Amino acid sequence: PEGLHLSVICEREDPTDALVLSPRVMASKRADKTGIDALAEGAVVGTSSLRRSCQLLSMRPDLKIEQLRGNLDTRLRRLNEGFFDAIVLASAGLKRLAVEDAAIHALAVSVSLPAIGQGVVGIECRVADETINGLLLPLNHDVTSICVRAERAFLKKLSGGCQVPIAAHACFTTAGTVKLEGLVGSVDGVNIIRGHAEGTVGTEEVIGMSLADELLKAGAKEILDEVYGNG
Repeated sequence: PEGLHLSVICEREDPTDALVLSPRVMASKRADKTGIDALAEGAVVGTSSLRRSCQLLSMRPDLKIEQLRGNLDTRLRRLNEGFFDAIVLASAGLKRLAVEDAAIHALAVSVSLPAIGQGVVGIECRVADETINGLLLPLNHDVTSICVRAERAFLKKLSGGCQVPIAAHACFTTAGTVKLEGLVGSVDGVNIIRGHAEGTVGTEEVIGMSLADELLKAGAKEILDEVYGNG
């Protein structure tokens, strides 16, 4: 909104997705397996995220994806009541609420690429309020802020929102450069277009836009047109 801005980006918590297994699965012979390997053929997985579901289906097209809504407690309760074999949640949310359980399996970024800004807390305030901006400044985490700028530039170029199968995650390499991974996927997971871009600090928004352009040329435009109903 006019007059407001994203004043600071706090240090990122765990950006991964987490697969939480049901008591039924944990009691089965498959409980000694990790992640999606613990799920039997045709298992029911709860998530309302197209980003998560398309990546799961790309690896396991046999899975049945069902809608899951509500706060964290509601989602965990429905899992424990037997509505699902597993659900997918943000690892950061589980950690912030100190939820720990052997049934929680973090999914590597290579398996489930996170949402833009996942695990990050941003603080918005009035642009003209110098006092508040000054007080908030120590909370800003430079590394996270740079990474999030790359991710947001990627999303903006794709004209994406929160209910679109788009994912991106940026990090610093050992060489001090910024590396961004991104993907656009079809809702059924059949077509996943994934790529990466890398550049120096200060060019993070260029990195995000260039990766978006690369994916659009590789077929992401057709996928997004179908999702938006423009095809």
